[in-house]
Amino acid sequence: MDSPQFVPRQAMFEEASLQYPLGRRLMDTLRKMGTPISIIGSHNRVPAERGLTAGAAYMRAKRTLIVGVRKSEQFQTCKPSAHYQLPLCTSCPGTCQYCYLMTTLGKRPYIRVYVNLEEIMDRARRHMVERLPEVTVFEGAATSDPVPVERYTGALKYAIEFFAGQSHGRFRFVTKFADIEPILDARHEGHTEVRFSVNSPGAVSKYERGASALPDRIRAAQAVSARGYPTGFMIAPIILDEGWKAGYLELFSQLKRAVEDEPSLARATLELVTHRYTKSAKARIEEIFPESCLNMGEESRKFKFGQFGYGKYVYDPETMKEVEAYFRSLQQQYLPETRWLYMV
Repeated sequence: MDSPQFVPRQAMFEEASLQYPLGRRLMDTLRKMGTPISIIGSHNRVPAERGLTAGAAYMRAKRTLIVGVRKSEQFQTCKPSAHYQLPLCTSCPGTCQYCYLMTTLGKRPYIRVYVNLEEIMDRARRHMVERLPEVTVFEGAATSDPVPVERYTGALKYAIEFFAGQSHGRFRFVTKFADIEPILDARHEGHTEVRFSVNSPGAVSKYERGASALPDRIRAAQAVSARGYPTGFMIAPIILDEGWKAGYLELFSQLKRAVEDEPSLARATLELVTHRYTKSAKARIEEIFPESCLNMGEESRKFKFGQFGYGKYVYDPETMKEVEAYFRSLQQQYLPETRWLYMV
């Protein structure tokens, strides 16, 4: 499966990261690749580069790898996807125009990876113990796409095999990238769900730059499903451009053909997320992508507060009802065995 490969233009290492075997291995790998390397005090204190436009600084950040140590004792909640985030990395080399991380990562969304994987899993274990006897679910892509950096870190495979041994823990992550070969041979015991973010062909071509092509994502979903992984599709963000119904009809037609070729995909989960944005994200998108035709007109939106306390603009209730009815009709016609988890 073809997938854009993330090759960092520069790498910065926290001093503390070199105390871990993964940090030292990453430095050795990147040196052999000829990647310029520097040492920094903290992954949150990256020196600013002067003389770049907002768009150029953003794109350069998307090719900068920061290797650090994740120190937070508590994981963030992650509704409605999971109980908690599992912080394996932060950000993504894709340059989707609508990216929801515009709010939290801003203009300099460096790709951060964390080398203290054993400590991160120990914290996950403590969260599982706190919720016993219930099963605790962790989301590995709440603020990132972990697949593009997997060939460097091996963090996904590490997490998958960790959760394979947890009777009261489950892991799930979502990706727009098809480079999933590193995890195909992982021991997962059905405890990890791999989901693929998909969209209408028109939305993919207009807004999703730097990610794998839609057919490649669908083939990757077939591959992981064939290996016994629970598999899902996240349709996100649902963008109501002109002709949106025909676009999403085509998406469901492609997914139906994928199920016909790989019947295990018939039991995939569906998560649907409509387009939303914050005021700060809108300002950054307009600055970084001045040519974008992404509709962010506030007059057709409703303002509401999210789980992390900041306000966002979402489609109004009547529009949401129309969207849900249409997608439920598509599911019933094209993917009747899939499991609808939620729509927001």
